[in-house]
This record gives sequence, structure tokens and C-alpha cells, in this order.
Amino acid sequence: MSAPLSPPVHPSAPASGSGSGPTAAELLDFVRRVAADARAVASLPLDSEGRTWIQLEGPGGSEAWLIGWPPGTGTGWHDHADSIGAFTTAAGTLKELSLAARLPTDGWKTLELTGGIDRSRQLATGQGRAFGRHHVHEVLNESATEHAVSVHAYYPPLPRIRRYSRSGAVLRLEQVERPEDWR
Repeated sequence: MSAPLSPPVHPSAPASGSGSGPTAAELLDFVRRVAADARAVASLPLDSEGRTWIQLEGPGGSEAWLIGWPPGTGTGWHDHADSIGAFTTAAGTLKELSLAARLPTDGWKTLELTGGIDRSRQLATGQGRAFGRHHVHEVLNESATEHAVSVHAYYPPLPRIRRYSRSGAVLRLEQVERPEDWR
């Protein structure tokens, strides 16, 4: 993984009208505009060994990232704690696996998931999605040969990321990361 580099030139983002930060829709609009900016996407150095990223200036005090995904890489199951977010694929195709259930936010180490909550979507170039607080998902580049690139934004800036392992219907909290762990 690379250290953050200088932010690329990217489209300016409107400030949120609410005064309390951008909405999920505003974050989705921002990541779509950055993903469509060929110069911004081309500024990301790609590495065949691991994911790379550049931190961007997000709208209204949000945290934003341009991320490169070598073939066969993924995030593992995780959430973004109290942050809302959005991401769009800028190049290639990403697969998102997610849980359509609200999980307890604290006080547990192992949960048995009920049936029917698994969701899967393919996000080709230009496709993205927004999500709410405590959204649990895994993002993968399943290509055997092609890099993928995506743009992500979160508000408020990520206070923590909870990482999970999954075996069948059992989800286990494995680790809690703080910003100093990924910057």
C-alpha cells in the first residue's frame, strides 16, 4: 500500500445546504464527478502487489479517497462506524457483498446472521452507490487480469473501521482500526 500523495485536480464539490455536512446523495454526486475525471483517475499510481490510494478533499469536510485495486484484491468484511458514505467505480468492475440488516453497533464479538440478508452487486465503470451509517460490506476486484479504480467519500471523516471475519452465517468482530492505522 502506498502513502497518500498530493491530491489530484478534481471537480469542486458544492457545500451542503444543511450546515451539518454533506448528505449521502451529495457524496455520491462527488464520487461520480471525480470518477469521471480522467486526469484525477490517471494520477493514481497502480501497484500489482497491493491496493494504492490518494486522499482527496471531499465536499463539506468529508473524507475522500481514490483507490487502486490490483486483480484479486478486496477489503474483507468491514463497516465505517458512524459515517455515511458513497463510492463509484472509476475503472474496471468491483463487486460489493453487503448485509441488508442493521447490526448492533457495540457490545458484541460474534453474531449469527439470519437468512435472506446477503446482497451482491457488480459495479462496472461509472456505477456507484451511497450507504448509511453502520453499513457492513466487502468490496472485491474479482478480475484475474485487470486493475480497478474507485472513488470513496465518507462523512463525518472515518472515526474507525470495524473489521469482521465471516464463516457461513457467523460474523465475528476481529479488529477495530482508527485513522492512524491507515494514514
